[in-house]
Amino acid sequence: MFVNPDPQACCAMLKEVKTIAVVGLSPNASRPSYGVSAAMQGFGFRVIPVHPAAKEILGEKVYPNLASVPEPIDLVNVFRSAEFIDEIVDECLKLGLKRLWIQEGIVNELAAARALAGGMTVMMDRCIYRDYRDYCR
Repeated sequence: MFVNPDPQACCAMLKEVKTIAVVGLSPNASRPSYGVSAAMQGFGFRVIPVHPAAKEILGEKVYPNLASVPEPIDLVNVFRSAEFIDEIVDECLKLGLKRLWIQEGIVNELAAARALAGGMTVMMDRCIYRDYRDYCR
């Protein structure tokens, strides 16, 4: 059974992060992905939207997938349903990405286990905004 890193390890990880690629970041300001990502921008993180149809979100150019992002990604934050996590983990492992955050309410134990086995640090079923606000500031 998957267990998240403790709050201290979570904060240590987030202190190393500058750039967050957000898979499933919606251009709709009423969606949780938008609000959480805007808040993380407010904390000083660079947010790179990953969405197949949008052009710009939160003042940033949007990329259709992780492979098309032209700069280093420190952490991948996922706002997609559990059935899509496997393909996201596959892409992260192929690209050699080291940190994966699967947002609150999204659980895919097998994909998380594969990511861990591939050397990734994984947080799952947690809100990056809430954890950063509550434990890391």
